[in-house]
Amino acid sequence: MADNEQESNLEHDLTQGEDPIENPMERFFYHQRRALEETGKALEALLPPDFRNHAGEASKEFAKGFGILVDVAIDELKKVSEREEEEAGKHGVDAEPENDDDDDPPATTGKTKVRVKLD
Repeated sequence: MADNEQESNLEHDLTQGEDPIENPMERFFYHQRRALEETGKALEALLPPDFRNHAGEASKEFAKGFGILVDVAIDELKKVSEREEEEAGKHGVDAEPENDDDDDPPATTGKTKVRVKLD
């Protein structure tokens, strides 16, 4: 391909919608992304269609499995949270402290805390 043909193709490729890419780094990343896309297409062309179909189904099943795992983890966390709230209620501790309308900040010292003043 002649140099001026390559330059006209480059200019055509670098226009995205109405705005041409003028920043050198954006142009660099544009070409890197295109190279990666073309590499992916080349590798995909090497694989038989049945392999691609089965690999696609395998990735769907993998995602479904992780979805189930996440749902179970969420359910277990909810159960633990409910148990903690029940335990707090049995011991007379509010699970969620009530909002007082006072502007006093919450206490930072308690039975086991020591306040230390530093100069």
